[in-house]
Amino acid sequence: MAKYAISCTWQRKTLSAVVLASAVLGLSGVSGTASANELADIKAHGEMVCGTLSTTEPMGFTDAKTRKVVGFDVDVCQALADQLGVKMVQKTLSVEARIPELQIGRVDILSAALGYTAERAKQIDFTSSHFQVPLKVLVPVSDGDKSLADLDDKRVGMTSGSTSEYWLRKSFPKIGVVTYHDSPSAFLALQQRKISGQAFAQTSGIRYLQAGKGKYAFIDQPIGWEPNALGVRKGEPEFLAAVNSALEKMEQEGKLDAIWNKWLGKGTVYNMPREHKLEPIEQIKLSTE
Repeated sequence: MAKYAISCTWQRKTLSAVVLASAVLGLSGVSGTASANELADIKAHGEMVCGTLSTTEPMGFTDAKTRKVVGFDVDVCQALADQLGVKMVQKTLSVEARIPELQIGRVDILSAALGYTAERAKQIDFTSSHFQVPLKVLVPVSDGDKSLADLDDKRVGMTSGSTSEYWLRKSFPKIGVVTYHDSPSAFLALQQRKISGQAFAQTSGIRYLQAGKGKYAFIDQPIGWEPNALGVRKGEPEFLAAVNSALEKMEQEGKLDAIWNKWLGKGTVYNMPREHKLEPIEQIKLSTE
């Protein structure tokens, strides 16, 4: 019995030591990952994985002919990768998965119609804002809604996790919010009269305005202005600084203007001037919070 008791005690101690060692190794692994230098890793691998959307024309969408994801956000990420001297690898994300996918490291950076909000800034870091667009609601002309007040107690749809959802909930609590997986789903609900309006950035909404062939119109009053930026994981100051430096150079060389004009400027169906140039996110915070 004594020999058996000693054996059991030794086994328990050995097991405890193994568990403790595993825990320490696990913590070390987590710590090593958390303290990794993102910029150094990207340079070492020679590629930067960029998360974009694929259903939001003209920001990020699938080209019907090539079946490749193209758009303003994709070109911005490609130009950024060129500035950093690495290959750009595009990865398609849904709106609601953008931040989680960045946080767990499946993408290195977000270029995905990412509007700045104070809540999102608690989860990720934002680069300088490279453009701003008004957030508006598209409504059926036959309903006669002319202002946001006309939508009180009515239902307005938008993509789940979008900036439109954030600002409607914050600034217009009397309007009912209905979320959908993507903009096409929300527009179908609008066509089926399940909702009274659809909210999105005007850049995204123009294609639906045109698809309606005169049946829909934007309410002039914006929900708010959406400052768009790129997103990086928290705790990566060198990478954030490198991206901001690259964006500044792209601005100075006219590359951001060229990309904007290609997808949104004069000669496109959007015909929108780029009214806001590159702006430090610190200034954006003061104007939105």
